[in-house]
Amino acid sequence: MRISSIIPCVRNANGSGHEQRRQTDGPGKDEVNRMNDFRKAAQEMLEFIRISPTCFHAVANIGRMLEAAGFQQLQEKEEWKLEKGGRYYTERNDSSVIAFAIPEKEVGIRGFHMAAAHSDSPCFKIKEKPELTVEEHYLRLNTEKYGGMILSTWLDRPLSIAGRLAVKNGNGIEGRLVNIDRDLCVIPNVAIHMNREMNKGVEYNPQVDLLPLLADVSFDEYDTHTTYDAQNASENAEEQPETVEKPTLAALAAEAAGVDAETILGEDLFLYTRQEGKMIGAKGEFVLSPRLDDLQSAFALTKAFTESTPAEYINVCAVFDNEEVGSGTRQGADSTFLEDILQRIAEGLQADHSSYLRWVADSFLISADNAHAVHPNHPEKADPTNRPYLNGGIVIKYHGSQKYTTDGISAARMKDYCERAKVPYQTYANRSDIAGGSTLGNISTAHVSVSSVDIGLPQLAMHSAVETAGMKDTEYAVRALKEFWGE
Repeated sequence: MRISSIIPCVRNANGSGHEQRRQTDGPGKDEVNRMNDFRKAAQEMLEFIRISPTCFHAVANIGRMLEAAGFQQLQEKEEWKLEKGGRYYTERNDSSVIAFAIPEKEVGIRGFHMAAAHSDSPCFKIKEKPELTVEEHYLRLNTEKYGGMILSTWLDRPLSIAGRLAVKNGNGIEGRLVNIDRDLCVIPNVAIHMNREMNKGVEYNPQVDLLPLLADVSFDEYDTHTTYDAQNASENAEEQPETVEKPTLAALAAEAAGVDAETILGEDLFLYTRQEGKMIGAKGEFVLSPRLDDLQSAFALTKAFTESTPAEYINVCAVFDNEEVGSGTRQGADSTFLEDILQRIAEGLQADHSSYLRWVADSFLISADNAHAVHPNHPEKADPTNRPYLNGGIVIKYHGSQKYTTDGISAARMKDYCERAKVPYQTYANRSDIAGGSTLGNISTAHVSVSSVDIGLPQLAMHSAVETAGMKDTEYAVRALKEFWGE
């Protein structure tokens, strides 16, 4: 039943009266529409993460989003011919991507408006020659840690394998995405009966405790354990099934990729959790998903970027690989990738080196990597005065030792973009007695000297196999970034 309250009669200027009614039983149309926008952005983000089990898949999906928005792919090894108003992107190692959009105006480009995130997440990387057998029954895979993980969260949950294969194609080598899209393996815990100290804390040995179980090598799917009848077996020999080959990772990957196992000359394969992201909470106010750090930011950047048109600045969107292991690769933020592309943009627009340096001097970088929200069970872990919460909007991150590059001026610029976009913002700083991490901003600006701000979206359980964030925050990020890229 709808309930309304009646506001007393109000007299207008000509003395006539009218009765005003105010609904008090629910949100108005505008509020409903806004909530639908939040949910839509969150659902799109969760779908992006679902189809992006590895950095290679994430970059491929970003490429699809860019091409759907009219962006043209360029190859680094080829000559570039750029045009005013052009929209382009290029990839490195299939795991990093930089896209850029050039203003339509013929003169007066001021600089670069850049935002960066990363494509990788902590996980287990599968080693070369990975098969390990145990007592002629179990087949395990030899793995190693990639990044700083909460190890226990990977146990006793369905896992699978995805990544990139290097496949021989004629006289060349072709990269081929692969995803064994089914519940494939598990890292089993030791029963508490065999380790009574389990709940007092366990130190996991990654070479012993964390290897995934792939198969039972003694398993014969045709063995029904019936009594053996020699006479019938002889009479029906032709009807007996052929011996089934024991599973190998190479065979499984080849089948999933649609290639012959003999053509696979290399691989970059990773474990990933099979749990799909979803909205949870009493009102659906949270999102629960793997790889929120940092695919939530990568998706928000890409969506905002493809929906923006540059005005006075060349818009640049970068998603780097290997942030979780230090960024020190040719496709990481600590490479020349960003600097190389910016210089090639300037050259493609016939700008001389002096013009390029002037553009850099008037440029700005938003480094987007998720931030720690106040934990409901451990609020004491957060800084006393800088306390971001889920659904509270963009988090501006500060660090006195410049692990985050934010300063007073860059923070003010970010706050201004948020206010213009009507997006709430929060602040984060580490407790002074707890060491924090670092991200892309200070690494990137060591190569390209621009003003920079570090931001993120608030989340819980960072580096868990499954993380929690706010349902509203993806849409907040998209709106603020569109404001930034609209200048």
